[in-house]
Amino acid sequence: MSLERPQQPPESDDDPAAPAADDASGPLDADALRRALGDAALATEEHVHAPAVQIRPDAVQSSLSALRDGLGLDHLSCVTAQEYEDRYESVYHLKSYDDPTREASVVVPTPRSDPVSESAAPVFRTADWHEREAYDLVGIRYDDHPDLRRILLPETWQGHPLGLDYDQTRPQVVRYDENANPLAEDGRADTNTMLLNIGPHHPATHGVMHLQVALDGEQVADVEPDIGYIHRCEEQMCQRGTYRHQIMPYPDRWDWGGGGLLNEWAYARTAEALADIDVPEYAQVLRTLAAELSRILSHMLAVGAYALDVIGDFTATFMYAMRDRELVQNILEDLTGQRLMFNYFRLGGVVWDLPEPREEFFEKVRAFVDGLPEKLREYRDLLTANEILQARTVDTGILPPEVAKDYGVTGPVARGSGIDYDLRRDDPYGYYDELDWAVAVEDDCDNFARLLVRLREVEESASIVAQCVDLLEGWPEDERTIQSNVPRTIKPDDDTEVYRAVEAAKGELGIYIRADGTDTPARFKIRGPSFSNLQALPEMAEGEYVPDLIAALGSLDTIMGEVDR
Repeated sequence: MSLERPQQPPESDDDPAAPAADDASGPLDADALRRALGDAALATEEHVHAPAVQIRPDAVQSSLSALRDGLGLDHLSCVTAQEYEDRYESVYHLKSYDDPTREASVVVPTPRSDPVSESAAPVFRTADWHEREAYDLVGIRYDDHPDLRRILLPETWQGHPLGLDYDQTRPQVVRYDENANPLAEDGRADTNTMLLNIGPHHPATHGVMHLQVALDGEQVADVEPDIGYIHRCEEQMCQRGTYRHQIMPYPDRWDWGGGGLLNEWAYARTAEALADIDVPEYAQVLRTLAAELSRILSHMLAVGAYALDVIGDFTATFMYAMRDRELVQNILEDLTGQRLMFNYFRLGGVVWDLPEPREEFFEKVRAFVDGLPEKLREYRDLLTANEILQARTVDTGILPPEVAKDYGVTGPVARGSGIDYDLRRDDPYGYYDELDWAVAVEDDCDNFARLLVRLREVEESASIVAQCVDLLEGWPEDERTIQSNVPRTIKPDDDTEVYRAVEAAKGELGIYIRADGTDTPARFKIRGPSFSNLQALPEMAEGEYVPDLIAALGSLDTIMGEVDR
């Protein structure tokens, strides 16, 4: 089934999603990084996933610009801040949108006595929020940062919770401050401007989030997402858990919308790379089946909630989406024993095989997959063919591809801006490279395009699920190995570092781990896709009307569990 826009704009001679001309190709090594950076490079390292180079703290902008423009590393995926006994470090995880297997880590050490380095925000705008988080939780300060203040904790918070000398017994007093118009300082606040608070308890914010909006007449002049209301120290909790047993239950809680199995895979992939653990082929198929059912679960909620946000459609589209989610949840309950926090993945494989009798499970999955095309036609009639929804979403919430890349946007939001980037295909894992499926991409960069991408991805996920069922049904019984032989206690070598990611429902979900020779991580950093996607909201909403702001926010499909962590 083809999902199309109501009108196709004339084709442009310029392809906005076309990769920039770049002669850089092939794998990177530490020496290539050092040559590209010249005198700014202090030393080279070798992380598990990529080469790494240490640079001077006053050369961040020139170094990242050189790697972006010279080596094509145009995707700042994540920024990790951490504290050692003798120094602080900021680690910039760089990739290429054209080829995410071309990776590099840029390490910026600063002394404990003066943890200050240059900000990367002038080079990659996505560094704005990432560096604010590094300052908030670890205590590193960044020169030339456009707005260096806390992001997850209140401005009055004392200390930095991920610092080595943080006093957890210190009392905290959070004072109440009256909201101020954010346009006042730059002179744009006049009699026509009004401050409007949306949330934090508002259904359109898709969680506990506050939007501080400045209106100029009826148009949005400024919007600032205010996050951190449900920050729960997830990274610190993972740093206290053992690799083998105690961390895996946490990833489900970062996405209660249905994408928990995909989050589990992110941790599994990272820890398995860190500890050099193989996964049996049969278990890879089980993981792929479970992950794509989880993606359908998440996208059904996104589509149903979007209909409710934009056109108030509760009795039809929203309830239809809940009906279809219920079918998927029944399947996943049969497979995992849970309906929300699945906890099905294990390092080296999965916790158990398919439920018995297998034939009944296969029949249930096939019945759902076979009935999905007719249901998607209903969604098309109710949504993409709906004149009111078209008026609200076509040519609103525009996010050009170059702006999306600057903010590190991934997932359906990036693919709705014509960025053909999907880690399942571009950095293969699991069983995806053995299956027949396509990446859904739309070039129109608006709210409608992001809706189309999710509907098309449901189709592709159903196709992947059907292929997995065919494979599992014919798999020889004596070769159904669900886990490799994993040591009871995992203790990676001291000072081993790795960053790995998967294509979660919202985009690139990555995890950085630094080992210290014990059975618990010394640093555990979560890169939630919604964190970077949400940062791009002002680019989509400023100049639009308030209803368009709500449509743009809903099109991001944010989940606050992975934003606040």
